[in-house]
Amino acid sequence: MLTSTQIRGFVFAALSAAFYGTNPAFAVPLYNAGMNPVSVLLFRYLLGLPFLAGILLWRGESLVLARHEFIPVAALGIGMAFSSLALYEAYLHMNPGVASTLLFMYPVLTAILMTTFFHEKFRLITAFCLGLMGIGIYLLMVGPEGMSVSITGIVYITLSSLTYAIYLVMIKVSKTIRSLPTIKSLLWQLFFGAFLFVVMMFFTPYTAPGDLMHWTCLLCLALLPTVLSLLFTMRAISCIGPTPTAIFGALEPITAVVLSIIILGERITMREVMGGALILLATLMVMLSSDRQ
Repeated sequence: MLTSTQIRGFVFAALSAAFYGTNPAFAVPLYNAGMNPVSVLLFRYLLGLPFLAGILLWRGESLVLARHEFIPVAALGIGMAFSSLALYEAYLHMNPGVASTLLFMYPVLTAILMTTFFHEKFRLITAFCLGLMGIGIYLLMVGPEGMSVSITGIVYITLSSLTYAIYLVMIKVSKTIRSLPTIKSLLWQLFFGAFLFVVMMFFTPYTAPGDLMHWTCLLCLALLPTVLSLLFTMRAISCIGPTPTAIFGALEPITAVVLSIIILGERITMREVMGGALILLATLMVMLSSDRQ
């Protein structure tokens, strides 16, 4: 039977993935209004800071980092920012739902990193499930009438997946990060990520939100795929580890595809349905194998 800690970990991982899958639903309307990825992410990160700072102040906890915590948290925040930027750039080159689904290469990279560098046991069922997801991802990569998706988009998604996998592993292996209160760590990650985007503004045209709808989209980006998703990600990793957390993130592309259809009016083909179904099947098998173990 699953322990209470494992159950909480799976729930946290599911919520994290579902919230992160809302990215394209709120980012693409801002692109259509003339904003660029760096500007969108800058506002997303800056608007997320008050949420986290308010929670810490309400709890009476300190906002200050110790000297030895500065570099690990800064590295984590910058890595998270690069992953977000690569994903948001990919939205400009391909269907946002497909881009979010292809982002799901990160479980493979996470498992490889943990097995190669940290000697985590690589189970046969995990390898089989990763194979199923690989087939699902392939089905999503082949466009209509055999045409492939944008190579530029694939490059951005690969970079986003790799940096996110490194982010997950850093949380798992860093004693400094694990010893920090989750919300405090996320607050400073957003701060360092926002600082990176401020620097990028010197090399990228600045675009501001134009009306209430744009500000609403930015607030949703700050709350759902940023604050809540990252909070649940870190809680999930502490309960079940980075590899199960990454694999269970299959709900992320499913959420992104569904919202892209409903909100953005994107089309979905039977091939894409099959690809998503294989990813979901692999996730369910991982859950069942953990229960059996």
